[in-house]
Amino acid sequence: MTETADTEVDAKGLRCPMPLLKAKRALNGMQSGEVLRVLSTDAGSARDFAVFSEQSGHALLASEQDGDVYTLLLRKS
Repeated sequence: MTETADTEVDAKGLRCPMPLLKAKRALNGMQSGEVLRVLSTDAGSARDFAVFSEQSGHALLASEQDGDVYTLLLRKS
């Protein structure tokens, strides 16, 4: 992942729907075009954030897994 994040949410150890709720809260405080990095250990995160990006209009720039940690990058619409 080469994209630099403007804001990061560490949601490791939290279960669905908390990583997504924390991300939504962070996005609400961000400017259009800024990038949010979310770190999560919830196995459903990749799917949840893909659906969220389609429904919300925020761009899912990357979704990667390293061990049990998922790193997701979203650009605010």
